[in-house]
Amino acid sequence: MNALNLQPAKGLGRVRSHGDTDAALLATGAVGAAVFTVLITASADVYQAVTSSSGLSGLDGPTLDLAISLRTPDRNQRVTAFTHLGSAIPMAFIALTLTATMYLHWRRRAIPLLMVIAATGSLLFTSVGKTVVGRARPPHYLAVPPYEYAPSFPSGHTLNSTVIALMAAYFAWWLSEKLWVRILCPALGGLWATAMGLSRVYLGHHWITDVIFAWLLGLAWLALLITVHQILLRLDDHGRRTEIQTTQPANHGAQGHSAGSLRRRPSRMHCDISASWWTCRLLSWSNTRRRTSAV
Repeated sequence: MNALNLQPAKGLGRVRSHGDTDAALLATGAVGAAVFTVLITASADVYQAVTSSSGLSGLDGPTLDLAISLRTPDRNQRVTAFTHLGSAIPMAFIALTLTATMYLHWRRRAIPLLMVIAATGSLLFTSVGKTVVGRARPPHYLAVPPYEYAPSFPSGHTLNSTVIALMAAYFAWWLSEKLWVRILCPALGGLWATAMGLSRVYLGHHWITDVIFAWLLGLAWLALLITVHQILLRLDDHGRRTEIQTTQPANHGAQGHSAGSLRRRPSRMHCDISASWWTCRLLSWSNTRRRTSAV
């Protein structure tokens, strides 16, 4: 089945018909962010029930105990320096640097637009989740200073790092013609997101379930944006092909007729039915002279 014939693709096509691809991305980002926000708000009680009844919360204690057993003063210092890169200001600088570099290299408006939409949604989901769920962080005596006091769910460092790193990796996968870039960038993005999440657990700033839900939420948000973007790209490509197929026959006919009238030489049959055989012979002799002089 052609993906462009599915109902979501048709809906995007109708949105796009009232503006351009950028407008369709903005509309999708706004609607998607609103839907995700409502789902996060509505699922606060569900989250508490799932983590307590399915055994997921049983991962929190043992995972934190394992992290504590792995700590050393030198390792704590290095992991703390790394996890600070996921804070708001360093992450904003990283996002701006990656976005500007990729835009200057590939000159695609979708690069800054998608990054802004993705990062804005990530910040919104973090704020709403912390406000609605209000989960307490691990006790400070089990954490590595400096301590943090905001609610624990979801892990904002993990969510923002996942969204920004993997969105940048998507740009490289989408636009680069080099296979090694298309493989290496998603791998590095995934490694960054994984390491950032694990660093939060290692330092005792988050429970492992905070990090897991942040990974899943970030991947779901990226999946929505990337899927919509790919559908819009296919719609643009389909529209261009349709336009070319519609206009090419007419242009080809007109150009062919014009060029043919300039290149056409009187054939023997044409000379036989023309007004004067001598006129045709004279034209043929003139053409021969021009070709000879050109050589």
